Amino acid sequence: MRRVDRRFEFHALRCRQCDDNPRPRVVNPGAGEAGHDGVMADALLFDLDRTLVDIQSFTDYGSARREAAALVEGFGDVAVPATDWSADTVAAMSLLVACSGDPRWAQVSAAIERHELSAVPSSAPMPGLHEAWARTADLPRAVVTLVPEVVARAALAWHGVDCAGVVVIGRRADQRPKPAPDGVLAACLALGVAPGRAVMMGDSLWDLEAAGAAGTAFVGVPTRVGSMPSDAIVALDLLAAVDLALRM
Repeated sequence: MRRVDRRFEFHALRCRQCDDNPRPRVVNPGAGEAGHDGVMADALLFDLDRTLVDIQSFTDYGSARREAAALVEGFGDVAVPATDWSADTVAAMSLLVACSGDPRWAQVSAAIERHELSAVPSSAPMPGLHEAWARTADLPRAVVTLVPEVVARAALAWHGVDCAGVVVIGRRADQRPKPAPDGVLAACLALGVAPGRAVMMGDSLWDLEAAGAAGTAFVGVPTRVGSMPSDAIVALDLLAAVDLALRM
């Protein structure tokens, strides 16, 4: 453990309180030793979509939602965190949350996956992707994402990111998707680190809530200012988020 270097706090900005998500956030759940106000991360966890690579903007989630919904008619609405995703994206991801544990979940996921895979060649790297990946090469890393592992690995490979040996926890039938903490906990288990010794980076409240429920520190990389609670640590971009995470 080591003290947080306050020289790097210029990277963080405090966002306005999100009216739909007023719950408090513990920034450093791993801290606690006398005389220390932060922990040095033993592992870094990254969200994929709009944190490392933008797939969402190029995925036809409207068609994906309609195809998936036809497989599981009758599922009602489910409460999910507010987000600036498109309505179709939210509807598709919410359907996956709603039918989690249902035998038809795999069919629903596969219907959506086809559209996500087809978007990979059109996807865009987020600013600072390659620099951030190079800067964190010596640390245990994992990608924790709402898209399937095959989509995540295909997207990273398409943009020249070597993820050999990197743990990728995508959506799958045996674990609840974000905002549940299952993926974060699975990543920490695979990396052999305690959740409180890892730092998660992501663009949405789905990521923040998953990390918080797992007891993992979080640095936000939102695409819209004001989309995270006022007590969250939020970075200006991916590189700034990495800098913060490495000093937590």
